[in-house]
Amino acid sequence: MKIYRSWALSALTLMACTTIQPVAAQAVKAGADYPNRPVRLVVSAAPGGSSDGAARVIAQRLGEKWGQQVVIDNRGGAGGILGAGTVAQALPDGYTIGIVALRFAVNPSLLKVPFDTVKDFTHLTITAAVGNVLVVNSKSTIQTVKELVAQAKEKPGQLTFASSGIGGAPHLAGEFFALQTGTKLQHIAYKGGGPAIIDLLAGSVSMSFASLTSALPHIKSNRLRPLAVAAKTRARQLPDIQTMKEAGVGEIAVLDWQGMLAPKGISKPIADKLSGEIRAILKEPAVEARFDAMGLDVIASTPEEFRKLIEEEVKRWATVVKAANIKID
Repeated sequence: MKIYRSWALSALTLMACTTIQPVAAQAVKAGADYPNRPVRLVVSAAPGGSSDGAARVIAQRLGEKWGQQVVIDNRGGAGGILGAGTVAQALPDGYTIGIVALRFAVNPSLLKVPFDTVKDFTHLTITAAVGNVLVVNSKSTIQTVKELVAQAKEKPGQLTFASSGIGGAPHLAGEFFALQTGTKLQHIAYKGGGPAIIDLLAGSVSMSFASLTSALPHIKSNRLRPLAVAAKTRARQLPDIQTMKEAGVGEIAVLDWQGMLAPKGISKPIADKLSGEIRAILKEPAVEARFDAMGLDVIASTPEEFRKLIEEEVKRWATVVKAANIKID
């Protein structure tokens, strides 16, 4: 009987080893072989904005490292819900990833969101953050923030401001500005920072509290006039431009972060590979320089830090939206 027990135990041990080893090998192989075909990177905004700019830099470098194409898929609309929803519903195989911004955490307080911003995603890293700047067309007669406020009070509801979408940093900055100055502005929402800037350049709207990424090239070419930055300190890229507080309208600071994520249920080897390689790319001097030129400050956080940020931001903006009575018209 003792011999039989010993033989049975040995047989069970052998069976366990032969069962576990292939599973472990498959997990390792899944991470090692990934990717072996093109990867889709969903951008929750139209081309031309800060998220799109960051995504294109990251996609290029990932493609170069992997020897596989990383295809940008712009899904602007519905305040970024369309793009994020595309990622949430994708197969958790690593071949669909996405980039989201601040509005991702604001949306649950403004709209009906068909996914859970924390539970339905694998959070990879906070890529970067970008500030916002109040700009007008260079042909505008408005030269200062005080002149803008005076004109807005003379013509309540007639001055328009373009944003990259409902709940995004440019929208929130505009709403805060109106509250702080006691003015009434008309919000015009677009599917991204790029289209918003195009209409501002065409003279179709009065102003925009645009991301530095969208505005900087046009400020440098003198097609847009910067009036003030919506931040606690002056922008490194625009050292001569005042903050809102310095311009005399109180402290208005909205920092637009960006982060990359994948669908819920992605395997750990692939999630670790994605997070690790994206963070390594963000820390490359050449990439940091490209981000800086777009007005973006690299962060490259851990997945845990990104998940915690989302949890905190959802709660924070729920309070702000209620207090500021921000609603969708």
